[in-house]
Formats: sequence, structure tokens, C-alpha cells
Amino acid sequence: MKINWGTGIVLTIVAFIAFIMFFVVRMMTENKFDHDLVTNKYYEKELNYQQDIDAAQNSVDDNKLLVIKKVEDGVQIEFPKDLDYKSITGKVFLYRPSNEHLDFEMPISISKPFFFVPDNRLLDGRWNIQVSWNYNDKAYKYSKEITY
Repeated sequence: MKINWGTGIVLTIVAFIAFIMFFVVRMMTENKFDHDLVTNKYYEKELNYQQDIDAAQNSVDDNKLLVIKKVEDGVQIEFPKDLDYKSITGKVFLYRPSNEHLDFEMPISISKPFFFVPDNRLLDGRWNIQVSWNYNDKAYKYSKEITY
């Protein structure tokens, strides 16, 4: 059977469409390609964004930057040494960009000048850590990306 130009072009177009449709269906159905939004309450967070900017600027202006480091049993968040750590309140939010089901939040209650996130709560990979804390009625915020 001879294939002329018209038949060859039609077969090429059909093969290309089938190829593209295969990848579209695959991307839509496989869970490993499912990436969630950063937050479901996007507009609510947008309204509070200026407060977050001010809190982050307070950390820089007052030289109240945190040190986040990986230790043997988890992640340690060290507060500045000159603070009365018993007066620190707030929360630590750990966000996993690849899976929203792994996100979690922990309230800050410390008896030492550091906060500890245990190893059993963290999986290997990238995490975004956001520490929102208050000291003497002033808001502070610190964010950092780590690879655990």
C-alpha cells in the first residue's frame, strides 16, 4: 500500500494529538504531579500581608533575627540571647510545598532560649519555616527555607 502526502500528514497530526493527549491525561490523573496552592485562604492572607511585612521589618530593625539549624533530633530555632525567653509567645508554621497534608503549626512555649521541632514530624525534603512571635507586645516574624 502506498502512502501519499495527504495520508502522511493526517497520520502525523493524529499521532501528535495522541501523544499530547497521553501526557495531558497522565498529568491530570497521577498524584505525583498534583501541586497545591500555597494557601486556600488567599484573599484573607492578602489583607494581613502588610502586618507580616511590618513584623518582618521589626525583626531586622530591632536585631531580633532567629537562627534555624538542623540538629541530630530535628530542627532547632534559637531566639536572641538578650530576650527573656519566658515572655515569648507565638507560633511556628512549617509548610511543605510539595504536599499540603504535611503542613503543621506548633505554638511556641519554651523553657530554654530555643524552640525544638522533633524529627518525627519532618520528612526529608524542602520545608518553609515561618516563625511569628510576640515579645513585649511587639510582633516579629522570621521566614526561612530549609532542606531537611
